[in-house]
Amino acid sequence: MPQDRPDDAFAWIDAQRERRDRAGLVRRLSPRPADSPLLDLASNDYLGLARHPEVTAAAAAAAQRWGAGSTGSRLVTGSTELHTTLERELAEFCGFEAALVFSSGYAANLAAVSALSGREALIVSDAGNHASLIDGCRLSRAEVAVVPHADPDAVRKVLGAAEGDTREEAAEAAEAAGAVPARRRALAVSDSVFSVDGDAAPLAALAAACRAHGAALVVDEAHGLGVLGEGGRGAVHGAGLAGAPNVVVTATLSKSLGSQGGVVLGPARVIEHLVNTARTFIFDTGLNPAAVGAALASLRLLRREPERAARVRTVAMGLYGRLTAAGLTAVRPDASVVSVRAPSPEQAVRWAADCRAAGLLVGCFRPPSVPDGISRLRLTARGDLTEEQVGRAVDVIVKTAPTA
Repeated sequence: MPQDRPDDAFAWIDAQRERRDRAGLVRRLSPRPADSPLLDLASNDYLGLARHPEVTAAAAAAAQRWGAGSTGSRLVTGSTELHTTLERELAEFCGFEAALVFSSGYAANLAAVSALSGREALIVSDAGNHASLIDGCRLSRAEVAVVPHADPDAVRKVLGAAEGDTREEAAEAAEAAGAVPARRRALAVSDSVFSVDGDAAPLAALAAACRAHGAALVVDEAHGLGVLGEGGRGAVHGAGLAGAPNVVVTATLSKSLGSQGGVVLGPARVIEHLVNTARTFIFDTGLNPAAVGAALASLRLLRREPERAARVRTVAMGLYGRLTAAGLTAVRPDASVVSVRAPSPEQAVRWAADCRAAGLLVGCFRPPSVPDGISRLRLTARGDLTEEQVGRAVDVIVKTAPTA
């Protein structure tokens, strides 16, 4: 152990690094070249649009016309006509009244969760939610109840118990003051497709639970937009919930749309509220024009070629079928993510490294990134993969698989 010195303010960092080393949990950056020879099953470029000629040309044209940066926050100089066009077309495509673009999907989630809750509110959060939703809950200062993964009955019970408590307290206060009791603000938050195992949330049941108790439902479509629903309109649209008065959707522009940024979609009054209260909107520089132009081009391309969404799901099921047929343990994908179990964190890291050495890039998820403590390879299906590439990827994964 390093010896602490009274004048060493960061000695504690060395101690934490040693603990990570011993646990095999060190993370390192691996810069990639512009033209990598690796077959990529690790990125979130689900539709293969990040390098599409129309998308990159639109990014370049937007930068040339509007500049490299947005020059300020959205409420000062950071909103361009291009931002407004993207927001309108995203809302139309996904079936919502209005939309608001942010600098990242992370910022969009922080905004939606924190601005729609508050100190007196209740948030019911799925145990498998993404870190950005979790951080939104933490920043909200609301009471947060974490419920078992994909369990709408648990959501219903928490909302029901809270509503009963609130009604009793409100009735007493109303009787004393001669006023009408107010309903406690409440919302449930969930990914539409969970990023670790790629399983889909029971959205219809969650929405029903929220409606029964006057709660809002906030759904993160990061892994659903461009993959699920009619023509890639998302899992919320596919569940018949698009445009519902109590439903708000967040999404990222950095996965299926191959760009960068985030968006919140919902009723116009919700979007207007975010413009006035969401700190990650008010105090952040607007999304740069090149990213806006690229996302808009991808959205229009997806609308023109809706079969791209179905192709992603076909590739994912092909990977799952071949891997399980070879004896590996994988989770059946509901969208584009295929999770393959590894015996331990150390073996997961070695497995991913062996795949890379064989020309295949895969994701590696291990504690503390996974809430269940199970390490796995995380494969992301892409709609532009050929059958030959899918077969080659499966061969590498199977041949490099560790023995339990």
